[in-house]
Order: sequence, then structure tokens, then C-alpha cells
Amino acid sequence: MGLIFRRDVAAQPKPPIAVRVRSRWSPGRNWVLHVMVLPALILTVLFSYFPMMGIIMAFQEFKPWLGFGNSPWVGLTHFETLLAFPETRQVIVNTLVISILKIIFNILVPLVFALLLNEVRFGLFKRAVQTVTYLPHFLSWVMLGAILTDMLSIDGIINSTLVSLFGIEPIFFLGKSDWFLGTIVASDVWKNYGFSTIIYLAALTGIDATLYEASAIDGASRWQQTIYISIPSILPILIVVATLSLASILNGGFDQIYNLYNPLVYDVGDIIDTYVYRIGLLSGRYSFAAAVGLFKSVVGFVLIFISYRLAYKYAGYRVF
Repeated sequence: MGLIFRRDVAAQPKPPIAVRVRSRWSPGRNWVLHVMVLPALILTVLFSYFPMMGIIMAFQEFKPWLGFGNSPWVGLTHFETLLAFPETRQVIVNTLVISILKIIFNILVPLVFALLLNEVRFGLFKRAVQTVTYLPHFLSWVMLGAILTDMLSIDGIINSTLVSLFGIEPIFFLGKSDWFLGTIVASDVWKNYGFSTIIYLAALTGIDATLYEASAIDGASRWQQTIYISIPSILPILIVVATLSLASILNGGFDQIYNLYNPLVYDVGDIIDTYVYRIGLLSGRYSFAAAVGLFKSVVGFVLIFISYRLAYKYAGYRVF
């Protein structure tokens, strides 16, 4: 005879009573926290939001002695000049070329360096190499600009070495358009690749060690483990870094360019930020410089939105 199991509803434990959480804002209880946030809020308003009033200069023929209220309005005249002026178009092209090259090499070089450093088994040597490569990241471009200008000059150490060892004519790295672009990209990569390697090393250390052990049993070499295990495992991080880099595609690096460029290389080295500085502050065309800056900000905002959408779509990355 089969057994019949009857579910006694009355015997079941009653679900706990839901506790209603107060969601009303209660400044009386949290006033200390609000006071702690207040200085940061004031600084943000003063230095991030209040200066945005200057955007109206882009739609005026701004005169400092007349102020924002009395300067004549010109509408979109400065934006029309921005799109029609050949010098401005060249500046935008220069910014895109420099930024894209920096993005590409600032991803590839740290990735390759991280893969190589990950193969080092001698811990002391590995830490020493990491420390040496990290150091340039913490130096300002003011200091590095002076060092590079001295090293890359006609009678600098690099040209002296090329002349003495290979008999090559001195190269004006910072004064010729053919060499300036490569010098800018190479020096930026040299400064940042050590610090950027941290991201990929952290991703590599998170890979399951059993994958390498299983592949070694199957006869995979270290090169095959790198190609089929290491790189695919850190591919999501690589996608996130690449997509988020799109947001800075109009930031060619003002500090670096300003400290290294000169009028001889304006045709390839002048970017939006340095152009705004020269036109706005040095030439006194405040309204036109404001229009260029606003154009860059709007395009940058759109690129930030697109980059975060791509990062979420292809790598599941979300800010919140």
C-alpha cells in the first residue's frame, strides 16, 4: 500500500513580516554626513558648474570690458567659421591622428609588455622592472618636456650617439614634421605604458591556473598558452579599455604637445587644446576659442556615451 503525503498548510512556518524601510530624507539624523559633503559640493559648483556660464561667449563677440551681458550676440557665426576655416580643420585632423595613434599604441605596448612580464619567474627582477617602468608616469610633462628637448636636440645625446656610432646626420626630432608625430606618440607610450600594464597584469593573475596545467599536460607550449588562454581570458578587459579610450579621442594631450611643439611643426602637431590656448589667450579671440572648446566638449560627450554603450554591449561593463 502506497503512502500518501499530505501537505499541511497550517503547519508551514509563516513568512516573516516585511519591515518597511523609511525612505524619507531626514536631515536631522544625517546632518553630519551632509556637512562632510558640503565642501566638495561647493568646490564642484565653483570650479565645474559656475565656469560653464562662459559658454555664452561662443555665441557672442565677447569684449572683456563689456562683459557677458553687453557683448553683442552673433549666433552661430563662430561655429560656421570653425567648420569653414582650413586651419581649424587641420587642427581637428591633427588631434584625431595623434589621439588614434596614442590609443592604439597605448593598448598594444602595455598588453605585450604585460604578457612578457607575466612569463618572468624571478620575482625580484620582475618587481625591479615594474618599478623602473612605472616611474615616468609620475613625472610631469614639464619635467619630461625639458629632458626630451635636451636629449632630442641637434647636439643632444641621441643625435651624438647616432653620429658617432652610425655616421648618421643629426635629426631634428622636434623641428621636422616627418619626425615630430612619431616622437610625440613614442614619448607618450614610454611615459604611460608601465603604469597601464597594471591593468593587464591584474587580469592575467586572475586566470585559473588549472587551464595552464591542463594545456601543459596536452603538450601546449608557452606561446600556445599565451595565444589560446592568456589573450582570450583578458579580452573583456581589452575591449573595455579600447572602448572607453574612444571618449578621449579629441584629447591629444595638451601638456605634452605644449611642452614639445613649436611653430615649425604646427602643421602636424597643433591640436584643439593648444589651438584654443593660442587663439583664445594669446590672440585675444575669446569667442572663437570658446566655440572651438564647446564643439570639442559636445563631440566628447557623444563619444563618452557611445563608448560606455559599446563597453556594456561587448564586455558587460557598467559604471553603476
